[in-house]
Amino acid sequence: MADANPTDHPYDPATLGAKPDIGAEAFFALDMRVGRILEVAPFPEARQPAWKLRVDFGPVVGMLQTSAQITNYSQDELLGRKVVGAVNLGAKRIAGFRSEFLVLGGLEPDGTVRLLGVDGDLEPGAPVA
Repeated sequence: MADANPTDHPYDPATLGAKPDIGAEAFFALDMRVGRILEVAPFPEARQPAWKLRVDFGPVVGMLQTSAQITNYSQDELLGRKVVGAVNLGAKRIAGFRSEFLVLGGLEPDGTVRLLGVDGDLEPGAPVA
């Protein structure tokens, strides 16, 4: 079998090197929270296929929106789903849309995002440790 083309699988764990240490202080500065997806809308203006998501992160953080390249999930699969988001990275403009947090997922070797799951009955706004 021929070797796989690395450009076809840039996130293959067998070939992806580790990132440098950042220290616990930098990691603990990241505010990760559980949220519930309340709205999913198409984002045809984006360069890569993406959804616009509106997510409830509870009474303190509130509602935030993001653009996410997770079109491997249908609108129905996303609506109501609990996700993990990094909510203190600052806002970013993507094709004129204000993206306010980063939804977290694992990457398949080809870059397809698989959303992180949330076990139990955690409420929106629950911190992630």
